Amino acid sequence: MKKNITIVGGGIAGLTTAIALNKAGFSTTIFEAASEIKAVGAGLALAANAMKAFQKIGIAEDVIAEGRILPAFLLLDQQGKQLAKTNSEALSKKYGVDNFTIHRADLHRVLLSKLDPTTVHSNKRIVDIVTQGEKTLLTFQDGSMHEAEVLVAADGIHSPIRKKLLPNSKERYAGYTCWRAIIDNTKLQITESSETWGNSGRFGIVPLAHNKIYWFACINAKAQDEKMKAYRVADLLEHFKDFHVPIPQILQETKDEHLLWNDINDLQPIHQLAFGNIVLIGDAGHATTPNMGQGACQAIEDAIVLADELSKTNDVAAAFKAFENRRIQRVHRIVNTSWTFGKIAHIENPWLISARNFLFRHIPASINEKQVQVVYDVDF
Repeated sequence: MKKNITIVGGGIAGLTTAIALNKAGFSTTIFEAASEIKAVGAGLALAANAMKAFQKIGIAEDVIAEGRILPAFLLLDQQGKQLAKTNSEALSKKYGVDNFTIHRADLHRVLLSKLDPTTVHSNKRIVDIVTQGEKTLLTFQDGSMHEAEVLVAADGIHSPIRKKLLPNSKERYAGYTCWRAIIDNTKLQITESSETWGNSGRFGIVPLAHNKIYWFACINAKAQDEKMKAYRVADLLEHFKDFHVPIPQILQETKDEHLLWNDINDLQPIHQLAFGNIVLIGDAGHATTPNMGQGACQAIEDAIVLADELSKTNDVAAAFKAFENRRIQRVHRIVNTSWTFGKIAHIENPWLISARNFLFRHIPASINEKQVQVVYDVDF
């Protein structure tokens, strides 16, 4: 008889994992800290590896219906001159649907629709876990408890479960802070996704379905900078006023109430994901900076691999160890490469910017193809 699997965290990692496990014949129970299970953040771009995972569990078409597939991704300098271009249509033919964009709330809604609502419990914030033999006793902030035979920690970068298991694990501030918003695209009519690396910050543009645009702006700053925390649209418009069209125009169409702000952090790579009948997945195990667009993608991959390994054996601890063996090197590579990309994107020295831009304009297509292949080739 298959054990019931307890999942802590109702984000993309937790919900996708529940769907994958249900499809494999396991029953699941999800506990989410927030009072309502909903998306935190704005837009999301998913690469071919994530879409292949959704296809594997039979929900790709439902997800695609709520988003938008874009033909290309452009990397630009501050004047709008091209540094690099990714032909997403060509990649889609080779690897499956690529450069797919969706509002996080729409993706959450699709994922939740695939689960029995009676198995999803909100307002259940973990305050402690105690291992009792092969079982784990969870204590929630509301005073209730739950005994888990098998525990999947999908509770994000600030995971209290990880902190209990690995008290020395550390979140890292990347050195830059970020604003995001979703606005209407009716007036702007932007059709291409792009990222601009300027001499005083970075700006990304992501068209979404339903005539919306997701944008983000990143600036080098100290952690929890009070000045940055107080920034409004007018401050961002002043900061990015010398950036190419349509960046100032996008900001002009944005209202202060649209803004979401947070520092960019990741999890310093840890070397253990499996702890007997407990496993860490998604941001709880390998939170990454967003520079490769792979944070959600790797969480979605986790779901597929975890369900696969649990389907192979009745020994949960062995399955979790096998999951760790399949995932640890890959997620470390993503985290470290994304960290490096962020440092390169946020160079402020004019000479180094010129050198970087020259190099990016002249990177051979074969090198780019190899980098893409490393990310998009999955083992499922």
